[in-house]
Amino acid sequence: MHESAPQTNADRRELISFCIGEQEFAVDIMSVREIRGWSPATPLPQTPAYMRGVINLRGAVLPIMDLAARLELPVSELSARSVIIVVNAGDRLLGLLVDAVSDIISVTQDIIQPPPDIACDRVRSFIRGLISMDSRMISEIALDGLLPEPDAVAA
Repeated sequence: MHESAPQTNADRRELISFCIGEQEFAVDIMSVREIRGWSPATPLPQTPAYMRGVINLRGAVLPIMDLAARLELPVSELSARSVIIVVNAGDRLLGLLVDAVSDIISVTQDIIQPPPDIACDRVRSFIRGLISMDSRMISEIALDGLLPEPDAVAA
């Protein structure tokens, strides 16, 4: 067994992992504001198909993104386990609809691998890195890449 230099707490990050279908993803816990059960969203006209609509979050209008649809994965049926993860994506608050929250994982930067070279630039805009943990492969979501720039939407 090869011993490496001891990791300090400053080197560790905590991520919240969640499932979309059979795949596992994660976001940095520092970006997560809250996790709440699914509640129906009010659709808005002329929005991308991956936007479910908006909900009222304590008086604020919160846009809800179906993360499976945004990542072009098969969209699951809503269930009792479906949740909305409220995150700070850049300077905007966003609700991510996912199938279920799995775990809180603690990682060091050295176990996060970049997406492989075969991945297209579009994948790299959504996936920050890959974490191989036990027999699981977890993709860390790049929250700042999920939403188009406001100017791009208006154009």
